Amino acid sequence: MYIKRYTIAALILMASVGAFVYTYVTQETKSIDFFGIPLPALSIAVWIVVPIFVLYVASVLHMSFYSFLGSMSLRKYEKDYNKIIDAIVDAYLGKKSRSHTFKTDRYSLLGKLLENTTMFPVENVIGLTENEKIDGVLKIIGDIKNGEVVDLKPYNLLKDNELVIQNKRNKYKKGILKAEDILSNETKYADVLREEAYIDYVKTASISNLLKYKALLSKDSLYIVLARVNADEYTLEIKNEELLSLIKSLNLSVADFIKLSAVIATGGMIPEQRIKLFEMLSDENEDAIDSYLYTLFDLEMLAPVDSILDNSSDKEYQNFKAYRALKLCNKNFSIELFV
Repeated sequence: MYIKRYTIAALILMASVGAFVYTYVTQETKSIDFFGIPLPALSIAVWIVVPIFVLYVASVLHMSFYSFLGSMSLRKYEKDYNKIIDAIVDAYLGKKSRSHTFKTDRYSLLGKLLENTTMFPVENVIGLTENEKIDGVLKIIGDIKNGEVVDLKPYNLLKDNELVIQNKRNKYKKGILKAEDILSNETKYADVLREEAYIDYVKTASISNLLKYKALLSKDSLYIVLARVNADEYTLEIKNEELLSLIKSLNLSVADFIKLSAVIATGGMIPEQRIKLFEMLSDENEDAIDSYLYTLFDLEMLAPVDSILDNSSDKEYQNFKAYRALKLCNKNFSIELFV
Protein backbone atom coordinates (compact mmCIF):
# COMPACT_ATOMS: atom_id res chain seq x y z
CA MET A 1 0.00 0.00 0.00
CA TYR A 2 3.11 2.27 0.00
CA ILE A 3 2.31 3.58 3.50
CA LYS A 4 5.77 5.10 3.84
CA ARG A 5 5.29 7.17 0.70
CA TYR A 6 1.81 8.14 1.85
CA THR A 7 3.16 9.21 5.25
CA ILE A 8 5.88 11.39 3.71
CA ALA A 9 3.33 13.02 1.38
CA ALA A 10 0.90 13.55 4.30
CA LEU A 11 3.60 15.15 6.45
CA ILE A 12 4.57 17.46 3.60
CA LEU A 13 0.90 18.41 3.14
CA MET A 14 0.38 19.05 6.85
CA ALA A 15 3.57 21.11 7.09
CA SER A 16 2.62 23.08 3.98
CA VAL A 17 -0.92 23.83 5.22
CA GLY A 18 0.30 24.77 8.69
CA ALA A 19 3.06 27.01 7.32
CA PHE A 20 0.68 28.67 4.87
CA VAL A 21 -1.94 29.46 7.56
CA TYR A 22 0.69 30.65 10.03
CA THR A 23 2.49 32.81 7.46
CA TYR A 24 -0.29 34.22 5.31
CA VAL A 25 -3.54 33.89 7.29
CA THR A 26 -3.05 34.33 11.05
CA GLN A 27 -0.59 33.74 13.84
CA GLU A 28 -3.17 33.89 16.62
CA THR A 29 -3.55 31.21 19.28
CA LYS A 30 -6.79 29.75 20.51
CA SER A 31 -7.93 27.37 23.26
CA ILE A 32 -10.63 24.81 22.49
CA ASP A 33 -12.86 22.84 24.91
CA PHE A 34 -12.95 19.14 24.09
CA PHE A 35 -16.07 17.60 25.72
CA GLY A 36 -15.84 20.16 28.53
CA ILE A 37 -12.10 19.80 28.93
CA PRO A 38 -10.18 22.96 28.06
CA LEU A 39 -7.21 22.22 25.86
CA PRO A 40 -4.04 24.30 25.94
CA ALA A 41 -3.93 27.34 23.70
CA LEU A 42 -2.32 26.54 20.36
CA SER A 43 -1.74 28.35 17.14
CA ILE A 44 -4.68 28.34 14.77
CA ALA A 45 -2.32 26.91 12.18
CA VAL A 46 -1.81 23.90 14.46
CA TRP A 47 -5.54 23.47 14.98
CA ILE A 48 -5.96 23.50 11.19
CA VAL A 49 -3.37 20.72 10.85
CA VAL A 50 -4.89 18.54 13.63
CA PRO A 51 -7.95 17.33 11.55
CA ILE A 52 -5.61 16.58 8.68
CA PHE A 53 -3.43 14.56 11.06
CA VAL A 54 -6.48 12.70 12.42
CA LEU A 55 -7.57 11.95 8.86
CA TYR A 56 -4.06 10.73 8.11
CA VAL A 57 -4.06 8.40 11.13
CA ALA A 58 -7.52 7.04 10.25
CA SER A 59 -6.53 6.45 6.63
CA VAL A 60 -3.30 4.71 7.69
CA LEU A 61 -5.25 2.43 10.02
CA HIS A 62 -7.73 1.72 7.21
CA MET A 63 -4.98 0.91 4.74
CA SER A 64 -3.10 -1.20 7.30
CA PHE A 65 -6.22 -3.23 8.03
CA TYR A 66 -6.89 -4.02 4.39
CA SER A 67 -3.19 -4.58 3.79
CA PHE A 68 -3.30 -7.16 6.56
CA LEU A 69 -6.35 -8.82 4.99
CA GLY A 70 -4.60 -8.80 1.63
CA SER A 71 -1.49 -10.40 3.08
CA MET A 72 -3.61 -13.08 4.74
CA SER A 73 -5.32 -13.77 1.41
CA LEU A 74 -1.94 -13.87 -0.31
CA ARG A 75 -0.66 -16.36 2.26
CA LYS A 76 -3.69 -18.56 1.51
CA TYR A 77 -2.83 -18.46 -2.19
CA GLU A 78 0.81 -19.28 -1.45
CA LYS A 79 -0.15 -22.23 0.74
CA ASP A 80 -2.66 -23.46 -1.88
CA TYR A 81 0.00 -23.10 -4.56
CA ASN A 82 2.29 -25.42 -2.60
CA LYS A 83 -0.61 -27.86 -2.17
CA ILE A 84 -1.24 -27.74 -5.93
CA ILE A 85 2.41 -28.69 -6.47
CA ASP A 86 1.89 -31.65 -4.13
CA ALA A 87 -1.31 -32.58 -5.99
CA ILE A 88 0.55 -32.50 -9.31
CA VAL A 89 3.27 -34.71 -7.85
CA ASP A 90 0.62 -37.16 -6.56
CA ALA A 91 -1.06 -37.18 -9.98
CA TYR A 92 2.25 -37.99 -11.70
CA LEU A 93 2.97 -40.71 -9.14
CA GLY A 94 -0.51 -42.17 -9.59
CA LYS A 95 -1.34 -42.19 -5.88
CA LYS A 96 -4.78 -43.65 -5.17
CA SER A 97 -5.30 -42.03 -1.77
CA ARG A 98 -5.05 -38.26 -2.03
CA SER A 99 -6.48 -35.55 0.18
CA HIS A 100 -5.64 -31.85 -0.04
CA THR A 101 -7.69 -29.08 1.55
CA PHE A 102 -7.66 -25.77 -0.29
CA LYS A 103 -8.61 -22.37 1.15
CA THR A 104 -9.16 -20.51 -2.14
CA ASP A 105 -11.91 -21.20 -4.66
CA ARG A 106 -9.73 -21.19 -7.78
CA TYR A 107 -7.15 -23.58 -6.40
CA SER A 108 -9.91 -25.70 -4.89
CA LEU A 109 -11.39 -26.33 -8.34
CA LEU A 110 -8.00 -27.20 -9.82
CA GLY A 111 -7.15 -29.35 -6.79
CA LYS A 112 -10.35 -31.40 -7.12
CA LEU A 113 -9.53 -32.11 -10.77
CA LEU A 114 -5.95 -33.12 -9.95
CA GLU A 115 -7.01 -35.39 -7.09
CA ASN A 116 -9.07 -37.42 -9.55
CA THR A 117 -6.47 -37.45 -12.32
CA THR A 118 -3.42 -39.53 -13.14
CA MET A 119 -0.91 -37.80 -15.39
CA PHE A 120 1.83 -39.20 -17.61
CA PRO A 121 4.64 -37.10 -19.10
CA VAL A 122 4.59 -37.56 -22.89
CA GLU A 123 8.15 -36.32 -23.33
CA ASN A 124 11.17 -35.12 -21.39
CA VAL A 125 9.91 -32.01 -19.60
CA ILE A 126 12.47 -32.02 -16.81
CA GLY A 127 13.57 -28.45 -16.13
CA LEU A 128 10.69 -26.90 -18.02
CA THR A 129 8.55 -26.59 -14.90
CA GLU A 130 11.26 -24.73 -12.97
CA ASN A 131 9.99 -26.49 -9.85
CA GLU A 132 12.44 -28.70 -7.99
CA LYS A 133 9.81 -31.04 -6.53
CA ILE A 134 8.01 -31.68 -9.84
CA ASP A 135 11.28 -32.02 -11.78
CA GLY A 136 12.50 -34.57 -9.23
CA VAL A 137 9.40 -36.72 -9.75
CA LEU A 138 9.59 -36.39 -13.53
CA LYS A 139 13.21 -37.55 -13.44
CA ILE A 140 12.25 -40.57 -11.35
CA ILE A 141 9.45 -41.47 -13.79
CA GLY A 142 11.83 -41.11 -16.73
CA ASP A 143 14.46 -43.30 -15.06
CA ILE A 144 11.91 -46.02 -14.32
CA LYS A 145 10.68 -45.96 -17.93
CA ASN A 146 14.28 -46.33 -19.08
CA GLY A 147 14.71 -49.50 -17.03
CA GLU A 148 16.56 -47.96 -14.11
CA VAL A 149 15.98 -48.75 -10.43
CA VAL A 150 15.15 -45.75 -8.23
CA ASP A 151 14.29 -45.14 -4.58
CA LEU A 152 10.53 -44.69 -4.19
CA LYS A 153 10.39 -45.06 -0.41
CA PRO A 154 10.04 -41.27 0.28
CA TYR A 155 6.76 -41.24 -1.67
CA ASN A 156 5.00 -43.99 0.34
CA LEU A 157 3.45 -45.64 -2.71
CA LEU A 158 1.38 -48.82 -2.47
CA LYS A 159 2.72 -52.11 -3.81
CA ASP A 160 0.16 -52.14 -6.65
CA ASN A 161 1.18 -48.68 -7.88
CA GLU A 162 2.26 -48.87 -11.53
CA LEU A 163 5.56 -47.09 -10.87
CA VAL A 164 6.33 -49.39 -7.95
CA ILE A 165 5.55 -52.46 -10.05
CA GLN A 166 7.72 -51.26 -12.95
CA ASN A 167 10.54 -50.27 -10.60
CA LYS A 168 10.55 -53.72 -9.01
CA ARG A 169 10.25 -55.26 -12.47
CA ASN A 170 13.41 -53.36 -13.45
CA LYS A 171 15.06 -54.64 -10.29
CA TYR A 172 14.06 -58.19 -11.21
CA LYS A 173 15.30 -57.88 -14.78
CA LYS A 174 18.66 -56.59 -13.54
CA GLY A 175 19.03 -59.65 -11.32
CA ILE A 176 18.85 -57.69 -8.08
CA LEU A 177 15.66 -59.58 -7.23
CA LYS A 178 15.19 -63.31 -7.70
CA ALA A 179 11.92 -64.93 -8.77
CA GLU A 180 11.79 -66.81 -5.48
CA ASP A 181 12.04 -63.50 -3.55
CA ILE A 182 9.00 -62.13 -5.38
CA LEU A 183 6.94 -65.31 -5.20
CA SER A 184 7.49 -65.84 -1.49
CA ASN A 185 6.36 -62.37 -0.38
CA GLU A 186 2.81 -61.53 -1.40
CA THR A 187 2.56 -58.62 1.05
CA LYS A 188 5.44 -56.78 -0.61
CA TYR A 189 4.91 -57.52 -4.29
CA ALA A 190 1.81 -56.99 -6.45
CA ASP A 191 0.02 -60.05 -7.86
CA VAL A 192 0.69 -59.01 -11.45
CA LEU A 193 4.45 -58.95 -10.76
CA ARG A 194 4.33 -62.28 -8.95
CA GLU A 195 2.47 -63.83 -11.88
CA GLU A 196 5.11 -62.52 -14.28
CA ALA A 197 7.87 -63.92 -12.08
CA TYR A 198 6.03 -67.25 -11.90
CA ILE A 199 6.04 -67.48 -15.71
CA ASP A 200 9.85 -67.34 -15.63
CA TYR A 201 10.00 -69.56 -12.56
CA VAL A 202 8.08 -72.49 -14.10
CA LYS A 203 10.58 -72.69 -16.97
CA THR A 204 13.08 -74.46 -14.74
CA ALA A 205 11.35 -75.14 -11.39
CA SER A 206 10.84 -78.63 -10.04
CA ILE A 207 7.33 -80.02 -9.78
CA SER A 208 7.28 -79.54 -6.00
CA ASN A 209 8.32 -75.87 -6.23
CA LEU A 210 5.97 -75.36 -9.16
CA LEU A 211 3.02 -76.62 -7.12
CA LYS A 212 4.16 -74.55 -4.13
CA TYR A 213 3.02 -71.37 -5.88
CA LYS A 214 0.17 -72.94 -7.79
CA ALA A 215 -2.13 -70.03 -6.87
CA LEU A 216 -0.15 -67.83 -9.30
CA LEU A 217 -0.74 -70.12 -12.25
CA SER A 218 -1.92 -68.40 -15.44
CA LYS A 219 -2.61 -69.62 -18.95
CA ASP A 220 0.83 -68.57 -20.13
CA SER A 221 2.61 -70.34 -17.27
CA LEU A 222 0.43 -73.42 -17.78
CA TYR A 223 1.48 -73.62 -21.45
CA ILE A 224 5.12 -73.57 -20.34
CA VAL A 225 4.53 -76.35 -17.81
CA LEU A 226 2.82 -78.55 -20.41
CA ALA A 227 5.59 -77.93 -22.95
CA ARG A 228 8.16 -79.20 -20.40
CA VAL A 229 6.48 -82.60 -19.93
CA ASN A 230 9.03 -85.16 -21.18
CA ALA A 231 10.85 -82.38 -23.05
CA ASP A 232 14.55 -82.69 -23.94
CA GLU A 233 15.53 -79.75 -21.72
CA TYR A 234 14.32 -79.05 -18.18
CA THR A 235 12.24 -82.21 -18.36
CA LEU A 236 9.22 -82.27 -16.12
CA GLU A 237 7.77 -85.60 -15.07
CA ILE A 238 4.26 -85.05 -13.86
CA LYS A 239 1.25 -87.29 -13.49
CA ASN A 240 -2.05 -86.61 -15.23
CA GLU A 241 -3.75 -86.15 -11.87
CA GLU A 242 -1.34 -83.32 -11.03
CA LEU A 243 -1.80 -81.79 -14.48
CA LEU A 244 -5.53 -82.09 -14.10
CA SER A 245 -5.36 -80.23 -10.79
CA LEU A 246 -3.38 -77.40 -12.41
CA ILE A 247 -5.67 -77.13 -15.42
CA LYS A 248 -8.83 -77.18 -13.33
CA SER A 249 -7.55 -74.24 -11.26
CA LEU A 250 -8.03 -72.00 -14.31
CA ASN A 251 -11.23 -70.93 -16.01
CA LEU A 252 -10.54 -72.15 -19.55
CA SER A 253 -12.66 -71.82 -22.68
CA VAL A 254 -13.05 -74.26 -25.58
CA ALA A 255 -10.30 -72.43 -27.47
CA ASP A 256 -8.03 -72.54 -24.41
CA PHE A 257 -8.37 -76.30 -24.11
CA ILE A 258 -7.55 -76.72 -27.79
CA LYS A 259 -4.47 -74.55 -27.39
CA LEU A 260 -3.39 -76.75 -24.47
CA SER A 261 -3.53 -79.77 -26.75
CA ALA A 262 -1.61 -77.92 -29.47
CA VAL A 263 1.11 -76.93 -26.98
CA ILE A 264 1.40 -80.49 -25.70
CA ALA A 265 1.62 -81.74 -29.31
CA THR A 266 4.84 -79.77 -29.79
CA GLY A 267 6.33 -81.20 -26.58
CA GLY A 268 7.42 -84.67 -25.60
CA MET A 269 4.35 -86.04 -23.84
CA ILE A 270 3.76 -89.61 -24.93
CA PRO A 271 0.53 -90.14 -26.94
CA GLU A 272 -1.01 -92.44 -24.33
CA GLN A 273 -0.65 -89.86 -21.55
CA ARG A 274 -1.87 -87.10 -23.82
CA ILE A 275 -5.00 -89.02 -24.85
CA LYS A 276 -5.73 -90.03 -21.27
CA LEU A 277 -5.31 -86.46 -20.03
CA PHE A 278 -7.86 -84.98 -22.44
CA GLU A 279 -10.18 -87.91 -21.93
CA MET A 280 -10.17 -87.13 -18.21
CA LEU A 281 -10.70 -83.44 -18.93
CA SER A 282 -13.62 -84.10 -21.29
CA ASP A 283 -15.26 -86.35 -18.69
CA GLU A 284 -15.26 -83.47 -16.17
CA ASN A 285 -15.80 -80.49 -18.48
CA GLU A 286 -17.84 -80.40 -21.70
CA ASP A 287 -15.75 -77.49 -22.96
CA ALA A 288 -12.78 -79.87 -23.16
CA ILE A 289 -14.47 -82.33 -25.56
CA ASP A 290 -13.35 -80.33 -28.60
CA SER A 291 -9.75 -80.51 -27.39
CA TYR A 292 -10.14 -84.27 -26.90
CA LEU A 293 -11.36 -84.63 -30.51
CA TYR A 294 -8.52 -82.36 -31.66
CA THR A 295 -6.04 -84.61 -29.84
CA LEU A 296 -7.51 -87.79 -31.32
CA PHE A 297 -7.44 -86.39 -34.85
CA ASP A 298 -3.90 -85.12 -34.39
CA LEU A 299 -2.79 -88.61 -33.27
CA GLU A 300 -4.84 -90.32 -35.98
CA MET A 301 -6.94 -92.17 -33.39
CA LEU A 302 -10.07 -92.25 -35.54
CA ALA A 303 -12.03 -95.03 -33.82
CA PRO A 304 -12.71 -92.99 -30.63
CA VAL A 305 -13.48 -90.00 -32.87
CA ASP A 306 -16.16 -91.94 -34.71
CA SER A 307 -17.66 -93.08 -31.42
CA ILE A 308 -18.03 -89.50 -30.19
CA LEU A 309 -19.21 -87.94 -33.45
CA ASP A 310 -21.66 -90.72 -34.33
CA ASN A 311 -23.34 -90.40 -30.93
CA SER A 312 -23.69 -86.60 -31.14
CA SER A 313 -26.56 -84.53 -32.51
CA ASP A 314 -26.45 -83.08 -36.02
CA LYS A 315 -25.65 -79.60 -34.72
CA GLU A 316 -22.80 -80.71 -32.50
CA TYR A 317 -19.15 -80.77 -33.59
CA GLN A 318 -19.96 -79.83 -37.18
CA ASN A 319 -16.41 -78.62 -37.76
CA PHE A 320 -14.95 -81.98 -36.75
CA LYS A 321 -17.55 -83.84 -38.77
CA ALA A 322 -16.61 -81.80 -41.82
CA TYR A 323 -12.93 -82.56 -41.22
CA ARG A 324 -13.68 -86.28 -40.90
CA ALA A 325 -15.69 -86.23 -44.13
CA LEU A 326 -12.76 -84.67 -45.99
CA LYS A 327 -10.35 -87.23 -44.59
CA LEU A 328 -12.65 -90.02 -45.77
CA CYS A 329 -12.40 -88.47 -49.24
CA ASN A 330 -8.59 -88.53 -48.95
CA LYS A 331 -8.47 -84.75 -48.68
CA ASN A 332 -5.68 -83.85 -46.34
CA PHE A 333 -6.07 -80.54 -44.54
CA SER A 334 -4.57 -79.29 -41.32
CA ILE A 335 -6.81 -79.77 -38.31
CA GLU A 336 -5.89 -76.19 -37.34
CA LEU A 337 -8.21 -74.93 -40.10
CA PHE A 338 -11.20 -76.47 -38.35
CA VAL A 339 -10.76 -75.26 -34.77
